[in-house]
Amino acid sequence: MPKNASSDWGLEQIVADLRASREELHRTRHPLGIRELPSGDAMISIVAGLRAAMFPTHYGEPDLTDESVDYYVGHTLETTLKLLAEQIRRALRFVPENAGVADDALRSRARDVARAFAAQLPGIRALLVSDIQAAFTGDPAAQNITEILLCYPGILAMTHHRLAHALHRLGVPLLARFINEIAHSATGIDIHPGAQIGPSFFIDHGTGVVIGETAIIGERVRVYQAVTLGAKSFAADLDGTLVKGNARHPIVEDDVVIYAGATILGRVTIGRGSVIGGNVWLTHSVPPGSSVRQGKIRELERGEENPGK
Repeated sequence: MPKNASSDWGLEQIVADLRASREELHRTRHPLGIRELPSGDAMISIVAGLRAAMFPTHYGEPDLTDESVDYYVGHTLETTLKLLAEQIRRALRFVPENAGVADDALRSRARDVARAFAAQLPGIRALLVSDIQAAFTGDPAAQNITEILLCYPGILAMTHHRLAHALHRLGVPLLARFINEIAHSATGIDIHPGAQIGPSFFIDHGTGVVIGETAIIGERVRVYQAVTLGAKSFAADLDGTLVKGNARHPIVEDDVVIYAGATILGRVTIGRGSVIGGNVWLTHSVPPGSSVRQGKIRELERGEENPGK
């Protein structure tokens, strides 16, 4: 093979064009030039470690005993939290107010955040147990808790969400999005880390569920596949830039059931105990105890009321 075979690709020009795209034409680098980024592989390992610490008999080592389980949990947490603190340090660089913070101070702040996050793990586990119990109660096909923990995509998604939401509230939104997207890729369930979700939340089947950033969901709510809790419109500045953080997603009160394919948009309220039928498109609030189906919506749009239909 000729020594200059690689030159057949025209690499010199390609490399030069990529540099021009990178540095001049289509820049994607952070304005401060941050190069040390959080690691997706590290976040996968961190979530796996946190799951194992919270549910060691399901996600930990197979030979754990009553005598060894606490040691295993402690060792797993020590390793996982060290890794998490480093990823938090990297992610904090992307928070605007940390632009001028010295490395040592940022490292100390990252450890404080990791410590505060770790203190929430018992509470997060309690919420997840309520979600698991809701799945067992709400799904007649569920045989036992182990099946739900190991096999149900809704529980996998909620495990990631409960962890991501805690980090989001602690001021590390970038890592929270990492955790969200790991679950999204694995399950097809997309829950923004900012969404507030009460206990005993059950996602049945799950594929295609979307829950937006400012959604607020009460207790004992159940949703089925392809449900969207989304935004109806997006406020913009005078220059056309979207305004961030506005409350734009639904509020779902306690004991609501939302069936497959329903789309609920905007800052509307679904009253306590309501049932939203399959494939309903809803952009207005409904009072507690409502039963909303496609035919009912059409009747209301025509100003009719015919309960017999």
